[in-house]
Amino acid sequence: IASDGQVFAKFGRIIATYCLDKRSSTELLGAAEQTRTISSQLGIVARVKAVTAESKSSSELLVRNAQNLAQAVSRVLTAAEAACVQGLRQPPPDSEEAEVAAFCIEWRKRLSRHRAKESLNSDRDELGLRKTRARPEPTLIAMVQER
Repeated sequence: IASDGQVFAKFGRIIATYCLDKRSSTELLGAAEQTRTISSQLGIVARVKAVTAESKSSSELLVRNAQNLAQAVSRVLTAAEAACVQGLRQPPPDSEEAEVAAFCIEWRKRLSRHRAKESLNSDRDELGLRKTRARPEPTLIAMVQER
């Protein structure tokens, strides 16, 4: 889990590097750094727990750190969504950065298709406002869970 947290931190740094919006980039870098820190802490706690006797407090600490990491990863993905909506510069072809950008571009296409379908919905409520369907918008979190 800790090594996966490092992967998400790297993902966030890559998106932040190619983000066109300075504010989104800064927010994403902060979330990625927090994820990296929590991931490192979790790795340390897991290694210590592996060599020490079983204790309830160490298990609780391990679970709490894992929960904190999950929240931090969620913040990275939410900040990455904001950065992707603002736009990304084109990374060098055939690089890891290009693969990350392609993943985000695919998400953005899904979001655009979803919003286009929703805007075509002619159902209106009693105030004349367009009703939205029960389907939620696609998120990067959902795309990560698909993989």
